[in-house]
Amino acid sequence: MPTVAFHTLGCKVNHYETEAIWQLFKEQNYDRVEFESTADVYVINTCTVTNTGDKKSRQVIRRAVRKNPDAVICVTGCYAQTSPAEIMAIPGVDVVVGTQDRVKMLDYIEQFKVERQPINGVRNIMKNRVYEELDVPAFTDRTRASLKIQEGCNNFCTFCIIPWARGLMRSRDPQEVIRQAQQLVDAGYKEIVLTGIHTGGYGEDMKDYNLASLLSDLEANVTGLKRLRISSIEASQITDEVIDVIDRSNIIVRHLHIPLQSGSDTVLKRMRRKYTMEFFGERLNRLKEVLPGLAVTSDVIVGFPGETEEEFMETYNFIKEHKFSELHVFPYSKRTGTPAARMEDQIDEDVKNERVHRLIALSDQLAKEYASQFEGEVLEVIPEEQFKEEDGLFVGYTDNYLKVILPATEDMIGQIVRVKISKAGYPYNQGQFIRVLDQESLTVEKAVI
Repeated sequence: MPTVAFHTLGCKVNHYETEAIWQLFKEQNYDRVEFESTADVYVINTCTVTNTGDKKSRQVIRRAVRKNPDAVICVTGCYAQTSPAEIMAIPGVDVVVGTQDRVKMLDYIEQFKVERQPINGVRNIMKNRVYEELDVPAFTDRTRASLKIQEGCNNFCTFCIIPWARGLMRSRDPQEVIRQAQQLVDAGYKEIVLTGIHTGGYGEDMKDYNLASLLSDLEANVTGLKRLRISSIEASQITDEVIDVIDRSNIIVRHLHIPLQSGSDTVLKRMRRKYTMEFFGERLNRLKEVLPGLAVTSDVIVGFPGETEEEFMETYNFIKEHKFSELHVFPYSKRTGTPAARMEDQIDEDVKNERVHRLIALSDQLAKEYASQFEGEVLEVIPEEQFKEEDGLFVGYTDNYLKVILPATEDMIGQIVRVKISKAGYPYNQGQFIRVLDQESLTVEKAVI
């Protein structure tokens, strides 16, 4: 049996697509092995969101070539899409496929074996207007199933290369989304995370159909789905209709990831973001009205070109005022080929780092404050994996994205378990096991561990 090994860099979408590519190999009777072992084919799914992403991708490619110089080395993903020539120039690379035509990968590999000539299968992504269907019936190592619903982005923020790597917005056929969601639930997943490059933009390229319609249709048509999570949504995409659907839903969780990037209108303008802080704040207030206890997580870029101390403090104060539950804080890093990389007034690294630390300290404080509201409450947790330090302890997430350590058993992984939060904290909360909710959501009493 031929063997294949995968290495995925970058975002959740890449991880999803690696699973989809693995399905294609599986159909051709390949065996999957660890990346560190010797394989006949290595697939490296690359990232290009920062210059560091490119560099890491090159390092991993070289590692694969060293592992087995006779293997077929196949490179795909965003870096492959934007810089195929750079990748083809690495000795030992045999096949390059971008962020489309993944279904052709196996044919290219067979072609390479015959002709022994490197193949560049990358085409102009900007011409693509159709969502590429890739099937993922199950995941190798996850208890939350991702479901990709769209591809590409039309925003062209000044710091971002991704539209050039992923092309323009294209939505997946709603019937396909529903079919795939049912397949995942039938495979035993209780929670589905809707994901994409610009997830909240779903339906912008369709007539009379949008994200709100999809959320309603998933809830109405997928039998047995317990939790639905949106991986990320822009403030500008949180329409009254979306808020209304969230309000009525029994399965959409109390957690939204809404990228802020900056809390200063002047910086947002330079970033070419499509909202003002007044609008963002108003959407947050509306959401918290319909979903009490809502966790809002966010991404923030610190030290964007020209960011003054005043502009940074606007961001800091906005985050503090609106009590985000956790932040991902990134120092601005130049991405070659983007307008922001060419801007004057690049911020000194020391200033960036100092601001990053201040925001992370605020994030930690807000995360603890958010978690403390739930001390003593009974919440539902899906255990995901054993907690490293001790036997008999597992870690999982509540619907509102609190990470909980609880006593459990192997067979509870992926099940919904009722847990009392005995001690709130960050990054972990301590939980007391109460009981497992079984499939029919009747309660099965288990001896308390």
